[in-house]
Amino acid sequence: MKAKKTKRVGKVIRGSESPLTLNPSNLPLVLVLMGSKSDWEVMRSADQALQDFGVAHECRVVSAHRSPALAAQLASGAEARGIEVIIAAAGGAAHLAGVIAAHTTLPVLGVPMKSDALNGLDSLLATVQMPAGIPVGTLAIGKAGATNAGLLAVAILSLARPELRDRLKSFRREQEKKILATVLD
Repeated sequence: MKAKKTKRVGKVIRGSESPLTLNPSNLPLVLVLMGSKSDWEVMRSADQALQDFGVAHECRVVSAHRSPALAAQLASGAEARGIEVIIAAAGGAAHLAGVIAAHTTLPVLGVPMKSDALNGLDSLLATVQMPAGIPVGTLAIGKAGATNAGLLAVAILSLARPELRDRLKSFRREQEKKILATVLD
C-alpha cells in the first residue's frame, strides 16, 4: 500500500475539484517539488494545506543533482503553465529550492528536510543561505515547514483572490478560537 502512495508522487494534480473560482481553468497554481520520493511523507502536509483551501496544485519528484535538466525545465516553464508559487523541499545538500529559484522569477518557498547526517541543520543552512539576488523564502525543517509553505502559498495567492483571502482569514479566526477555548487543569 505504501508503494502506491509514493508511486503517485510522479505527477499528482490536486485541488481542481474545488468549488472556489480561484482558477477557472483548473490548472495548477502551485508546483510542489521534492528531491526524492522519501520526502513525500513530510510534503503531504503542504499538499493537505493546499487541498484544504481548494488550491489546484501539482506534486512532483525532481532532483537538483540527479535530474538537473528536468528541474531547470520545470522551473523555467512554470509561469507559462500558470503556476504562481513553487514550493521546493530537499534534504542534505538541499540545493533544489536554489536551483529552481535560479530558473524563475516566481516566488520559491524552500522546505528543508530532516537528514541523517545533521538532523536537518545541513538542509536548513543550504536552503536559507542563498546568495543575494536569488531569493528563496525558507520555512522550518520538516512537517511544520511543509504545512507553513502550503499556507504561505495560499497567502501569496490570496493577494489577487478575495475569496481565498476570506477563507484564510476564517482559518486564522478558527485557530484563535481553539486557543481561546483551551482550558488548563
